[in-house]
Amino acid sequence: QDQVAESGGGSVQAGGSLRLSCTASGFAIGNICIAWFRQAPGNQRDWVTYVTTGGTIQYSDAVKGRFEISKDNAENVAYLQMNNLRPEDTAMYYCAARTRAGCGTRPDHYNYWGQGTQVTVSS
Repeated sequence: QDQVAESGGGSVQAGGSLRLSCTASGFAIGNICIAWFRQAPGNQRDWVTYVTTGGTIQYSDAVKGRFEISKDNAENVAYLQMNNLRPEDTAMYYCAARTRAGCGTRPDHYNYWGQGTQVTVSS
């Protein structure tokens, strides 16, 4: 079954770090666009970052310089390293995969989603 699944969320204090993992099944993560989104209660699902098949990476302004996306093609896992976390980073974080060409910043660009992992940052 084709799917992605996140892990690694948790609770940290402001200034701390977390690393999220996104494990793909049924397709090779090196051949697809992988993105991370986040959604706080009452808010829309916001794009955080993506990495293209060619390795091009983009970040939202909210996380640029603090978060880093990477992929381990051999392990079929993508990561989101989150440093210098802030209370406003608190959200459910989702991994998304796009198996068609290209990447995007809207949720409807992606056809596979994980179940989400909660990140809570306290001040």
